[in-house]
Amino acid sequence: MLNILREATIGSFSSIKQIATIVFPLMIAMEILKDIGILDKIARLFSPLVKVYGMKRETGFPLLIGIVFGLTYGAGVILQSAKEDKLTRRDLYLLTYFLVAAHAVFEDTAIFMAFGVNGILLLITRLLVASLFTFIASRLIKPDAALINSSSEVVSNEA
Repeated sequence: MLNILREATIGSFSSIKQIATIVFPLMIAMEILKDIGILDKIARLFSPLVKVYGMKRETGFPLLIGIVFGLTYGAGVILQSAKEDKLTRRDLYLLTYFLVAAHAVFEDTAIFMAFGVNGILLLITRLLVASLFTFIASRLIKPDAALINSSSEVVSNEA
């Protein structure tokens, strides 16, 4: 029993270390990109996509990070963007809905291709399902004025 507990503890800390080695540089890169204005350019690039769903333009960057790096590694960027860019709960829900079906699409596609799956078909299917699911959700979830503040609490934007 002690061996299992020790192995679980070591494995957990190893996983945390591995995640931190990717999340911390991502968050630092995000701050640098924001400071030099590239983050705004990325947000503008994704603006047409997020506009279809009625999300704020600033949702584009965390969406891109989630699509490329996945939920585990993108979570830090998503949370930081939620606080700094004052995304609404609706923005976060829709972002999450999209990423449920289309997170880490390149990595996952490469893994499945190794098993003989048609990568292009898988990629297109995941992106279409994510787009359709998010579009339907965007029509069902009413816009709200609640923002996420720096202490992760919901605050009203109507003041």
